[in-house]
Amino acid sequence: MTELRTWHEILIADLAANRAEAIDYLDLSLQEYQIDGDTSFFLKGIRNIIEALGGVTEIAKQTDTEPEVLFEVLSSDKVPCIDTLNIIANALGCRLSIEPIAAISPSLEVKDTDHPSAQRETTRERLSVATDS
Repeated sequence: MTELRTWHEILIADLAANRAEAIDYLDLSLQEYQIDGDTSFFLKGIRNIIEALGGVTEIAKQTDTEPEVLFEVLSSDKVPCIDTLNIIANALGCRLSIEPIAAISPSLEVKDTDHPSAQRETTRERLSVATDS
């Protein structure tokens, strides 16, 4: 007889079996957070990744981190600090990086001139103005 599994069990098994898929999953969670600011969705993504990698205790051992730090992140409703994201990235065998929004997805390009990122000058524009003066 076939044993039935929940969607969550299948997700965790897939993420545990495929490191590239786990990295993509974390990246997608972060991209979604950047778009809509849904902290609970982002934290759920982090919880799933940590569970797939063996749980809090295992990740803490691998990254030489106190388990309490990761437990706090998982039980909080606040966005984790950059150090915690770095711990998770290291456990996945990757690093945090910054990419232009257009490189992530053409649909994320800023079209709204009221959006803060549309109002920022680029470094090149600021340097150009500074050297022209």
